[in-house]
Amino acid sequence: MDRPSSVVKELVENSLDAGARRISVQLEQGGKRAIRVVDDGLGMERDELAVALQRHATSKIASLDDLERVATMGFRGEALPSIASVARLDLSSRHGSDQHGWLVRVRRGDISEPEPDALQAGTRVSVEDLFYNVPARRKFLRADRTEFSHVDLLLRRFALARFDVGFELEHNGRTTSALPPALEEAGQVSRLQRVMGKEFLEHVIKIDQERGAIALTGWVAEPRYNRAQADRQFFFVNGRAVRDRVIAHAVRSAFQDVLYHGRHPAFVLYLDVPPEAVDVNVHPQKHEVRFRDARMVHDFLFSSLRRALAEAGAGAMRPGSGLEQGIPAAAGSPGAGGTGWPSAGAQQSGMPLPVRDQVSAYATVLGAGTSQGRSEAAGFQSDDAANEGEIPLLGYAMAQLHGVYILSQNTHGLVLTDMHAAHERITYERLKSRYSGEGIRGQRLLVPLDVQVSETEADLAEDRHEELRSLGLVVDRSGPESLVLREVPALLAHTDAAQLLLDVLSDMGATGGSERVQTGSNEILSTMACHGSVRANRILNLSEMNALLRDMEETERAGHCNHGRPTWIQLDMATLDRLFLRGR
Repeated sequence: MDRPSSVVKELVENSLDAGARRISVQLEQGGKRAIRVVDDGLGMERDELAVALQRHATSKIASLDDLERVATMGFRGEALPSIASVARLDLSSRHGSDQHGWLVRVRRGDISEPEPDALQAGTRVSVEDLFYNVPARRKFLRADRTEFSHVDLLLRRFALARFDVGFELEHNGRTTSALPPALEEAGQVSRLQRVMGKEFLEHVIKIDQERGAIALTGWVAEPRYNRAQADRQFFFVNGRAVRDRVIAHAVRSAFQDVLYHGRHPAFVLYLDVPPEAVDVNVHPQKHEVRFRDARMVHDFLFSSLRRALAEAGAGAMRPGSGLEQGIPAAAGSPGAGGTGWPSAGAQQSGMPLPVRDQVSAYATVLGAGTSQGRSEAAGFQSDDAANEGEIPLLGYAMAQLHGVYILSQNTHGLVLTDMHAAHERITYERLKSRYSGEGIRGQRLLVPLDVQVSETEADLAEDRHEELRSLGLVVDRSGPESLVLREVPALLAHTDAAQLLLDVLSDMGATGGSERVQTGSNEILSTMACHGSVRANRILNLSEMNALLRDMEETERAGHCNHGRPTWIQLDMATLDRLFLRGR
């Protein structure tokens, strides 16, 4: 126990394990003066109260199999005695079969005899004067407001983990939040909005994926809703909030190429795995877990999130999405939607005016100028029949604004498209497809490079020799703690080869695999795509503009360029009417 929030965490987890459906947390002075947790769970009988206060006594583990398949939040039997050792603790509980409740008090390690208590079914734990007998620890507690904020965040996590449970938080006699049980979808959405905010819901993508015995569900915000801090990230494994390197790496990799630099995604995700497939006993406060097959979990998370983001970016245009506040969040205002994007025009206004018939340096790579009717200058598909048939998602081009934006009309209203950002994404995805189709081509080093590593890393490189070769890294072991690097990926030939190898080995040791080579290659392809895309101030005719819009609709992650900036925004008719005060 290091602060009030850690005490609340242990007590609330016990309440959840007892089957509680309503939990109330009451604090005084941020929890430093008093903490009370009241639930309507199963309760305990008279003789169980004193046992529950004994160290390592638990009713949640009855056999070795239970320990290997932990399905409860707590299981060590340490929480109550640990709290009682640093505070004044009263434990009151009533089992459903009893006529009344029973109360025991713990003072400096002495447990009183049970006495009758007028308590409804459930349990109440009162903790007063935290660290009163350990002044050296008490002085490190922060201000009341800070300690309260930690408890508030903790209750938010529990509220997102268990929609079927009602939570109430009270501070200094005033109720600060009350979340009733949310068994229906409408209630769950309401709770999600109260915890994550309305803007999160306006940009949300629902996740529901399964592979064998594991499943990923929840919500992730599309990249245009992002945060300066990682304060809207909640991940649960079998209902337990965790922080895990494998999970963090998988999420970060899935958002690669679609998130603006220095920004963080927002999500509420639930991973369900068989209890025997995850070890929850690797951290004293159970914040971390260890997966039996970390690589499989990593790949599942990465592919599920990447697929959802791709589908949302390619074709899931929703009328009014992100526009309920009037001016759209992606319009470039630093305060809108918490995005902080600079305006597209500000980034591109300094670009030189290219010659109209200049052929892109990468036209050949992209297949421009072929019999498919692509414009050689821009790499677009010709679309002379733009006004025929059903209106497509991004509509039909009407005009070009200042040589930067394409204005198009669709069923819902007006679409603004940043032509350079859009073509950059199209070009980038085609380059990646071409590169991945050919495989990772290696380049032989003129002089083999000696790399000093640990014995563990040398063993790993020797065991995963073929996997490293598939990544374009040809490595031989030259000693107990040394390797010889003979070949590197061709696209990364001018990078720090030794550091690249060390980073890849580090990733393999931590997550079972590595995307370092792919990430480095993608950075180069991104630069190529940026320079090979149509520039600002380039005048396009309607056929070229429509061709760009059609290509966007067929491209994965087309909602954002490789740097994470949005490529288009939708202004629906309702938003336009509000801007011009129509109907008032």
